Amino acid sequence: MNRDALRDFARDYAAHRAAEGRLYAEDALLGLPYLRHGPLARQWGVRARSFEALLDRIIRPLAASLGRGLRLLDLGAGNGWLSYRVALEGHDTTALDIRSDKVDGLGAAAPFLERSGGRMQTLDASFDAVPMPDASFDIAVFNASLHYATNLGAVLAEAARTVRPGGRLVILDSPFYRHEADGLAMVAEKLADAPCRFGAHAETLMSLPFIEFLTRERLSAASAPIGCAWRRSRVRYPLWYEIRPVVARLRRARAPSRFDLWSATRP
Repeated sequence: MNRDALRDFARDYAAHRAAEGRLYAEDALLGLPYLRHGPLARQWGVRARSFEALLDRIIRPLAASLGRGLRLLDLGAGNGWLSYRVALEGHDTTALDIRSDKVDGLGAAAPFLERSGGRMQTLDASFDAVPMPDASFDIAVFNASLHYATNLGAVLAEAARTVRPGGRLVILDSPFYRHEADGLAMVAEKLADAPCRFGAHAETLMSLPFIEFLTRERLSAASAPIGCAWRRSRVRYPLWYEIRPVVARLRRARAPSRFDLWSATRP
């Protein structure tokens, strides 16, 4: 990927995220993903459910089966909140992101690092070129980030490289559609709405060829070369989230995406 384009994207994305209200005071930052108030509280309520599913269905069972703490790679970590929360469970975590800004990039992670007991570290890098040895981790988690891949197969292969055989690959909070057509319709809507949504940053933020969404078929095809079979674990989200398909049908709109928890065992 063009480094200049990636740098420009990271800069403008940080500015957009700040405008959305994602520059959190320390107490709110340390409370993530349990943000109770403000315009983003509903969104964080969804992410909290995904995180709890990750703990209950992947991290805690795997740690119990191994009888030791885990090594977790948090891919597209943002400010590192997930790595911090997992470190508090007694595991060693590495939060990786291309953004080092203090809005909600790794530059905001200082309070997490100070309180993690040395179990958390940050790494300023892209998830398509992870500067870590093979089989370094027990789990690699794409944390609301895999839809920012430009080459899905290459990114999945790189994540699999860093995970030991028998370890887990996990996708959290990336939009999945049942039908490709609905995902493509979402992308078309996003392009049309970009000037209003992103303002002066629209051209830069829409310039990179991100995959934007996933389907089971897309994921299976991209994972075939690394031999990973993915399992969807449905998450029970807040009621307003769960009734979105009904609302969409009533409005004759495209079907919405779902998040849920997707996992695969590294062969």
